[in-house]
Amino acid sequence: MSADETDETRRKPSRRGLLRGAAAGAVGAGVVAAGATAGPAWAASGEGAASGEGAAAGDGRVQVAVLLYDGFTALDAVGPYEVLCRVPGVRVTMVGRAGKGPVRTDTGELSLVAERAMRDVRRADVLLIPGGGNRGVLAMMADTEVHDWIRRIHRRSVWTTSVCTGSLILGATGLLRGLPATTYWASRPFLKDAGATYTPGRFVETGKIITAAGVSAGIDMGLHLAARLSDEKVAQAMQLAVEYDPEPPYDTGSPEKADAATRELALKLLDDAAT
Repeated sequence: MSADETDETRRKPSRRGLLRGAAAGAVGAGVVAAGATAGPAWAASGEGAASGEGAAAGDGRVQVAVLLYDGFTALDAVGPYEVLCRVPGVRVTMVGRAGKGPVRTDTGELSLVAERAMRDVRRADVLLIPGGGNRGVLAMMADTEVHDWIRRIHRRSVWTTSVCTGSLILGATGLLRGLPATTYWASRPFLKDAGATYTPGRFVETGKIITAAGVSAGIDMGLHLAARLSDEKVAQAMQLAVEYDPEPPYDTGSPEKADAATRELALKLLDDAAT
């Protein structure tokens, strides 16, 4: 990590503890919609266009770079992708930490293909960091080369974003220090280690940083970004296009609604499926 990072950001949670930090105390915190502060207005000036220095060949489109690493969670990346890749004037590119080619998810049974290698990407308009299983996230939290790359992209991005425990990776860079942010429900305490303040909500926007809560919340953030990159009519149409109208069969989608046994089983299922 860089010399300006505090001792708090050097603290490392245990592998099994990463997703369990708030399992016992999660019920005590009420979940309310976080008020989004205004971010920078989008202007398609070409300043952030990828060209030869970004996530894809320069063609005037807004360039969204999704960072894939061994052990990321599929829906964290694919949820926002399904929304943003269909927004007019937007190009989404999968960027591999280790290079081009297949990148395994946290279950080890599915891979997404990275079109570009992280080392070759020097600019992007929007950076998206998905969360992942304990092993993958811990490795990224300790990867100083990744941290340097994220900071470099962030300096010229229009938005820097994360989904689920991707906020812990973003926090390890020092970029969340002093900011409100959200993350996966059982990982809330680890935001404090990054100097951030946990704020409940499906996504939290402060300036040009947007953090989304767990897994499926990436779709909400994707729709929000669609409105910012285009307009609300396009975002509303995209919500219909992907038929995002949740009516879950069970009312246990937040730790405040689930009992202790359900919370414990949820974490066990994640642990058991992880490679």
